[in-house]
Amino acid sequence: MFQRHATHPSQVPQMRAADLRAHYLVPDVFAPGRITLTYTHHDRIVLGGAAPTDRPLPLTTPEALRAEFFLEHRELGVVNVGASGVITAGGERYELPRGACLYLGRGVRDVVFDGAGAQFYLFSAPAHTAYPAALTLPGQGNRLELGDQLTSNRRTLHQYIHAGGVRSCQVVMGVTELHPGSMWNTMPAHTHDRRTECYLYFDVPDDARVIHLCGEPAETRHLVVADRQAVISPSWSVHSGVGTASYSFVWAMAGENQEFTDMDPVPPTALR
Repeated sequence: MFQRHATHPSQVPQMRAADLRAHYLVPDVFAPGRITLTYTHHDRIVLGGAAPTDRPLPLTTPEALRAEFFLEHRELGVVNVGASGVITAGGERYELPRGACLYLGRGVRDVVFDGAGAQFYLFSAPAHTAYPAALTLPGQGNRLELGDQLTSNRRTLHQYIHAGGVRSCQVVMGVTELHPGSMWNTMPAHTHDRRTECYLYFDVPDDARVIHLCGEPAETRHLVVADRQAVISPSWSVHSGVGTASYSFVWAMAGENQEFTDMDPVPPTALR
């Protein structure tokens, strides 16, 4: 498990592109036949990927968590962005087609990922109590239609783990799909100073990229992101992006507030 330390917004103006990528970009989320994990000290989130091939992959416990098992003090949200796969957890079996989301609460043991070609995106945060495991299949979450084709941000947002759906301690998670011909997500931009948000971009064509805006609204920088790469966005940072083609992304948040609409909007005219 790799570690990323928390950063202060005043550090960003001095960062080169390589520094920004080292702090906020997770370039290798999925490694065939392995589980990769990154721990960020922003809200103590762990994100990563499980990419089984010819054998199941058990979720082991990194020493840095100081826990007997991975979910001893944590909860976990999983979205499958690959071929259909299977997760066994706490003696239960869950089949996840592409686009499905599984929530596992604090205290669940023996988590194993299986299914050649599956790519399970993992997002975990500390949990103070236990909520029941819940599987949400594609099309079952709360669906929101947002944006406008005239502003190139027509998109469908699927809420899976949230205050009005699958219950959790602090994880909020879902998937957004941009419509053909739309490239912008989350514009106008916003911040939410009580939650860290992470993004996994996927369905990005091989010859395309997403330009992900970050930094304070009056001092923005950007990351160039390829398919199946993740971005850590601190609570003080804007998080908007535009692609050279349409794409999808898994968004996931953790912090003291689960209200989806609790954000501070930043109009385009205020960005610098």
